[in-house]
Amino acid sequence: MEQSTADAVRAAWTALGGDPADPATVDLRGPAGVLPARLPVTDLAVACVAAAGLAAAELARARGHDPTGPLTVDSRAVAVAFTSERHLRLDGRPFTGFAPLSRFWPAADGWVRTHANYPHHRDRLLAGLGLDPATPDGDALVDAAADRIHALPATDVEEQVYAAGGLAVATRTPDGWDGHPQAAAVATEPLVRLTTEGAATPRRLPPAPAGLPAAGVRVLDLTRVIAGPVATRFLALLGADVLRVDPPGLPEIGGQHLDTGAGKRSTLLDLGRPGDRDRFAALLADADVLVTGYRPGALDRWGLSPDALRRHRPDLVVACLSSWGGTGPWARRRGFDSLVQAATGIAEVERRPDGTPGVLPAQALDHGTGYLLAAAVLRALTGRARDGGARSVELSLARTARWLRHDLPAGPDTAGAAPEPGPWCDERDAPAGRLRYALPPVSLPGGPRTWATPPGIWGADPPTWLPRS
Repeated sequence: MEQSTADAVRAAWTALGGDPADPATVDLRGPAGVLPARLPVTDLAVACVAAAGLAAAELARARGHDPTGPLTVDSRAVAVAFTSERHLRLDGRPFTGFAPLSRFWPAADGWVRTHANYPHHRDRLLAGLGLDPATPDGDALVDAAADRIHALPATDVEEQVYAAGGLAVATRTPDGWDGHPQAAAVATEPLVRLTTEGAATPRRLPPAPAGLPAAGVRVLDLTRVIAGPVATRFLALLGADVLRVDPPGLPEIGGQHLDTGAGKRSTLLDLGRPGDRDRFAALLADADVLVTGYRPGALDRWGLSPDALRRHRPDLVVACLSSWGGTGPWARRRGFDSLVQAATGIAEVERRPDGTPGVLPAQALDHGTGYLLAAAVLRALTGRARDGGARSVELSLARTARWLRHDLPAGPDTAGAAPEPGPWCDERDAPAGRLRYALPPVSLPGGPRTWATPPGIWGADPPTWLPRS
């Protein structure tokens, strides 16, 4: 692969605070430009996956097993993994992508990007546009939404929909975003914030089986959509007991669960009910890692702020993922990869020949941030075993977008082509049916080729940990 890819791997590993000598151990294979774009998306994707692999190898060494052989990362496997939802099949059937109201819309002075894949987001979007959420989906509803948006400036739509709890952003130029107060806040944040708090006795980990450096690690997964679930799916591949917890009134999209739920278990708890809150507290008491993907502050009312967690669990690894960053006027806003691409200037950079806003060839902010998040958690576990102390991890999609736009040294990937997915996919039986899915893009030497279990039924598992082996 090109030198720019190796440079990107070193940059990602440096951001994680890893040993500068480690990236030389990665065997980078495959062609450049397999995620063709004007921005260096392939380099970002390969770098994030390689960093997760390096962190896994580091934890393996800390647990008494030094992997033999190179850590191999093939750009073609990475490209298929980053577009996994397109290759997913259930009994031969593909899954639809974005909902009809999730799209770019022409406004009075530019473009707006909306996200309405979940029913509650659809309803809030329509309410913000002054339309009746009870209106059936169809061409007439799309036309009505288009008329409302076209009559307003893009930033007015952004604020109006946000005030209603919906999701819409004005599509900005790169300079337009760089001059925004939220961009200024994001610019002050590191790509990966990995901090140690306090001092404690090192938490020694027993030796791990070959290729499974996270075996016996309990991960409480409070993430949704793509980035967080990608991170915890990678931890599950490495042997962690990952239990995803969702509120019962907020169902997950079926294809999304099948795409990111492999190797994990899934349970439902309503933290507003005392009994469920007690069950969650029992889970938290025995967890090693808590990963959250909600807006900063959204979980504070349940006693899940980092400060509250530190008082009760001083050795817990707390990993927080957000869309817009931890500070700034948009820090508490909801967001998704597609919205961050639009707001941060990426959609303008990737503009189509017809003049409409473009998109990256994959939801690369989600997937890339997910692998960086997994890498940071693995490094936190290694540091806790070596030195003790509490570990906190913070990442955001907006900061990854800044890395892609400003910090990666590579030129455009437009000369490449997407690979054929066949060699990088597999099939297996799952509770939902026969599943075709993208394979993991990296594993340790001697590690598993795929996850130990297929995705189960969303929310069907009991809220308990598996016995530690």
